[in-house]
Amino acid sequence: MKQKVKNNGMLMLTALIWGSAFVAQSAGMAYVGPFTFNSLRCLLGALVLLPVIWILGRKEKSVQGPHTEEKKGDRKTLWIGGICCGIALAVGSSLQQVGLLYTSAGKAGFLTALYILVVPLLGVFVGKRAGIKIWAGVGLALVGIYFLCVKEGFSIVQGDLLMIVSAFVFAIHILVIDYFAPKVDGVKMSCIQFLVCGVLCAVPMVIWERPAAGAVLDAYVPLLYAGVLSCGLAYTMQVVAQKDAEPTLASLILSLESVFAALTSWFILHEKRTPRELFGCALVFLAIILAQLPSKNLRAEKSLKGEAASEINKETEQFEIP
Repeated sequence: MKQKVKNNGMLMLTALIWGSAFVAQSAGMAYVGPFTFNSLRCLLGALVLLPVIWILGRKEKSVQGPHTEEKKGDRKTLWIGGICCGIALAVGSSLQQVGLLYTSAGKAGFLTALYILVVPLLGVFVGKRAGIKIWAGVGLALVGIYFLCVKEGFSIVQGDLLMIVSAFVFAIHILVIDYFAPKVDGVKMSCIQFLVCGVLCAVPMVIWERPAAGAVLDAYVPLLYAGVLSCGLAYTMQVVAQKDAEPTLASLILSLESVFAALTSWFILHEKRTPRELFGCALVFLAIILAQLPSKNLRAEKSLKGEAASEINKETEQFEIP
């Protein structure tokens, strides 16, 4: 239970950082193109994690001995997982970043958060079935995000289609992490995914955008925030926390990104929030709480385990030597 609370707390902190990073993403796009921003922030995230990996490696060797080596099979799984996550992250983040050029931020927030519906749908095909309680939480969260994000008439344009596709890709990213995270070192896999994402985004950056050094320097504050906090810290926490987290519940908690984006802009930038938006925030929070309530089967199972343990204790007391 303590580990579950810890993991959920890390996912909520991840959502908070991602939500506040929307400001950095928008500000950075004023100076550089979407592929440039994604490439540089991911490479910066990988660079930030290198000393962390070195420190953790030295600590592990001091505990397990100086001759501790990673098995070839584990190393292969680590690289496969990191490359798969990096490809998914590169495609999803690029679609999201380009889509922001053609649609409003409100609709973008809602459409991107559709991954909370896509994750359980895709999970059915890989044996990750969600219960009724989780589906109810997903539906409630979708309604809440709609009230929070969509303020104008809802119609589908080019940017919206890009956002919908990015939601599917981010759902795949969550499921890929769910598969590989329990098998490998989360920090190392996170570093590899950033390196892969940064390199992949650098190709269209060089071909189409060709950013000037002055423009990159002008965007250094948004890049530092998105690279160090959003990539280096938040995405790494996502990988570590998902080792023991159910993927649909993880996607629900991460959907708080849109809520935290609204709350941080209200608190920091003093943007006004309408009753409709606050109602949407409340619905999403309620959905997260609903999804984490223990089911009747789980409570009955715990009760039976408790009764069995009590019976065992009674039997052992009868055979105690006076």
